[in-house]
Amino acid sequence: MSGNNAVPGRSVSSKLLAVLDCFDIANPALSLTEIATRSGLPLSTTRRLIVELVAWGGLQRLPDQRYQVGLRLFRIGSLAPQQRGLSEAAVPIMQDLCEATQENVQLAVLDDGEALCIEKISAQRAVPTATQVGGRLPLHATGVGKVLLAFSPPPLLRGAVEGGLAPLTRNTLTQAGRLASNLDLVREQGVAYSFEEMTLGAVSVAAPVRDSAGRLSGALGIVTHSHTRLEHLAPAVRTAALSISRRLSLT
Repeated sequence: MSGNNAVPGRSVSSKLLAVLDCFDIANPALSLTEIATRSGLPLSTTRRLIVELVAWGGLQRLPDQRYQVGLRLFRIGSLAPQQRGLSEAAVPIMQDLCEATQENVQLAVLDDGEALCIEKISAQRAVPTATQVGGRLPLHATGVGKVLLAFSPPPLLRGAVEGGLAPLTRNTLTQAGRLASNLDLVREQGVAYSFEEMTLGAVSVAAPVRDSAGRLSGALGIVTHSHTRLEHLAPAVRTAALSISRRLSLT
């Protein structure tokens, strides 16, 4: 792909990545102008890159003239070995856990300082949640996030604190000392809780999933109504996470 380099210091490949990086769970479809604005690229450059991405299958043009991520990118992303193996091991157990509890069950992995949701199964009567597959969750305010913080090397917690513990609700742990103490309990109990710390009206409990070498692979969690007694769900979540870990050890 050739063309002008109106944006100093940016290669063609970096511009392509900037276009693709405009899309996220909150913005699954964008117009040409929105992509240009979010990427910081000139409109003419953005238009040219979009045309080539559509032709390749990386983007898809919608009837309303907006664009969304194409199936070719989805197929490539599904080849990521860590996600594929973890998902294959987890989904059957997540389905059983969802059926048994009638709650939202989600699986998250650590990605760039956040919890990335890679699988989610919801029951019909479960509390509505904004989190979707591909969505990101803060580490300090969610059950799955706290699991990832608690069982990862200390630099992850230091980075989260230095980046600022955003107060998402009045219950969010925004003091480094309180969060550290909470994570000590997570390591001691083997489960993490979030009590309306990300969203008022919703609570969660999560447990770690490990690979055959005992390394942290992800976090399995349940999100439910705030009136639910999480201590009743914790054993089921812990058992399901252990079952996924056993399946991983056999792959």
